[in-house]
Amino acid sequence: MRPVLVYTASRIGLFVVAAGLLLLLGVQNLLFLLAASFLLSGIASYVLLSKQRDAMSARISDRMGRPEQHDD
Repeated sequence: MRPVLVYTASRIGLFVVAAGLLLLLGVQNLLFLLAASFLLSGIASYVLLSKQRDAMSARISDRMGRPEQHDD
């Protein structure tokens, strides 16, 4: 579960950083700020978080491939 948490926290962090930078640049419109932050953080995460994304997808595929154990 750790790779999923790391990736999610990193995505949220990039969103907050993008929103902060746009606020510093003087963006006042809340809707535009949220949309632009979402877009910028998505592009940045595609470039910067490829290793974390690969680790997360490997973790999820491992979990999906294993059968569940039932205690009878």
